[in-house]
Amino acid sequence: MTTLFPRPRLVVSRCLGFEPVRYNGQIIRDDLVQKLAGLCEPVIVCPEVEIGLGVPRPPIRLVRKRDQGLALLQPATGRDLTVAMAEFAAGFLGGVGAPEGFLLKSRSPSCGLRDVKVWGTEKEGPPVGKEAGAFGKQVGDRFPFAAIEDEGRLNDDGLRERFLTLLFALARLREVERSGERSALVDFHACHKYLLLAYEERGMRELGRIVAAVAERPWAETVTLYRERFAGAFARPARVVAHINVLQHAFGHVSEGLSSPERAYFLDQLGELRAGRLPLVGTLTLLRSWVLRFDADYVHRQTYLEPYPRELVG
Repeated sequence: MTTLFPRPRLVVSRCLGFEPVRYNGQIIRDDLVQKLAGLCEPVIVCPEVEIGLGVPRPPIRLVRKRDQGLALLQPATGRDLTVAMAEFAAGFLGGVGAPEGFLLKSRSPSCGLRDVKVWGTEKEGPPVGKEAGAFGKQVGDRFPFAAIEDEGRLNDDGLRERFLTLLFALARLREVERSGERSALVDFHACHKYLLLAYEERGMRELGRIVAAVAERPWAETVTLYRERFAGAFARPARVVAHINVLQHAFGHVSEGLSSPERAYFLDQLGELRAGRLPLVGTLTLLRSWVLRFDADYVHRQTYLEPYPRELVG
């Protein structure tokens, strides 16, 4: 049975496989970005091109100035692009609506989210620190409850899993909000309990209290409160021990129908997972087969078993 996923709105740096707009005229090929482009509604942007910089172009850099804090400068031309970038970012982000996610170029003076070199001078010299890029900082400030990452960090399995999981969950939550049906939010929460248990059990319980009081607040207020706390539950990647806890919960719904060797095999799989010798996807695939075999409806409805399209696995 194929799971149907809503298409998240995802703002993506234009240089990540779309057009050769980097300062040196190059393009970054990224398989994950290309797969995502076919499963999302991509909104592509290159802030540097949008403020009138050509391709190729002299590099720009963040410079810490005593009189104005961080400035965005182009040393080769002497141009100060600070105001132009701030105005573009404010206009673009103010008009982009409410995207579920952002996937931006790492270490870029414009798009970088956290690891952009900051210089003490326009001239040669060592960097004096790291900050978010001029555009990337506004993204983080304006959309704290979106799924936000740079392409470099998605090479980490846990960070990639967290990003994709939140991205598609927020798209599902958007459909709940548009429905205006309180029962849809109740159902959403029920289907995401295992997922929330894996990422933050306390958040799962707080969200449960919001859902329990769904009739006591205006709909817009309830959904906003729920969305903010829901996104907050995914602040960090899920730990292996948390995944094992969820798998044990799910196993309880199918274990009675299994033979003793099958039960022993599954417990052995959990041990291998705990030791880091087995990927999570292998254990999930095994569990999913038993859920289908025994028609374990409660577990089958859990998005934990397939939080995002299979094309993005691995």
